[in-house]
Amino acid sequence: MTPLVPDAVARLPWRLLFLITAIASFGLIVLYSAAGGSFTPWAAAQSLRFCVFMVMAIIVSRLPVNIFKQLSFPIYAGICILLVLVELIGAVGGGSQRWLNLGFMQLQPSELMKPAIVLAVARFYSLLPAGEIRKWTAIWPTLVLIGIPASLILIQPDLGTATTVVVGGVTVAFLAGLPLRLFIGSGLAGAAIVPLAFSFLHDYQQKRILIFMDPESDPLGAGYHISQSKIAIGSGGIFGKGFLNGTQSHLNYLPEGHTDFVFATMAEEWGLVGGVALIFAFMLLLRWGIKVALRSQDKFSRLAAGGLTTTIFFYIAVNLMMVMGLAPVVGIPLPLMSYGGSSMLTIMLCIGMIMAIDRQQQKRGGGLYQN
Repeated sequence: MTPLVPDAVARLPWRLLFLITAIASFGLIVLYSAAGGSFTPWAAAQSLRFCVFMVMAIIVSRLPVNIFKQLSFPIYAGICILLVLVELIGAVGGGSQRWLNLGFMQLQPSELMKPAIVLAVARFYSLLPAGEIRKWTAIWPTLVLIGIPASLILIQPDLGTATTVVVGGVTVAFLAGLPLRLFIGSGLAGAAIVPLAFSFLHDYQQKRILIFMDPESDPLGAGYHISQSKIAIGSGGIFGKGFLNGTQSHLNYLPEGHTDFVFATMAEEWGLVGGVALIFAFMLLLRWGIKVALRSQDKFSRLAAGGLTTTIFFYIAVNLMMVMGLAPVVGIPLPLMSYGGSSMLTIMLCIGMIMAIDRQQQKRGGGLYQN
């Protein structure tokens, strides 16, 4: 008897796809409100991007994991070349040179390096013999793999994205089994050179850090973003002011209310209830990624799934901390919520690759979403 739906469709992780669509749809509602009750200029473009990238993620999820494994180093090298091209012919915006103009979108190669560094470091440790994990040969290649793109991104300058790339690579190294004392020692060494590193930051980056420690010292200048974000979130209360009734965003008090500070725009209108619901949805997404990593049966898949899940987590955690004044403003968007093509492309690539790893486990009888 012929099945009503193709097997490939039936085996899709529909619960996961529904969760992702729910988060993105909520983001479109917030963008619609941020534009004063209009689909243009943000919600319409974002909805089209989401549909395209969702199809892309599903296609990626059908690819064999071996393809990611074999292409991890070439992909890494290709994005490094794109980062060099950014320095040579990249578009400048907001005082930073981070984008390549593709006509239909502004591509930010540094965003693509976030999953690429995870794949590259995971591939390196999957090739490394188990007996070499505690030797210097297990450390210096990873430092080179992480250091090259991080340096190119810092030149743009983009401290937040460079930090995310470093965190992604270091997370994979930690999961691979490098000695804990190495990370503790590196952390202490990093803390010791903070004053020196601070002097090399750009003036606006130094101001962001100083304002983070004392936002009220310049409430109308460098501290304006954080102050207005706190006001928007706090004014939402438990249930919010209601859809289309936000004042901080609609009266243009809240800068970047459709991108980096989209959570503040949402919290003003949907309140604590909306914020908790969104965070819970993100937790379900992260829980799925962690389970895929834990159940992966080969080293590359386990490291890649863990690193990609950490990348998504870092997006969420840093953005939420940033808009609440718990971290400096570093320009990291909120996944599936903030307006922007490059960040959504990166997140959907991460999800697509984790789905591919999960599908591989399904074939071996250990899948999470068998239908």
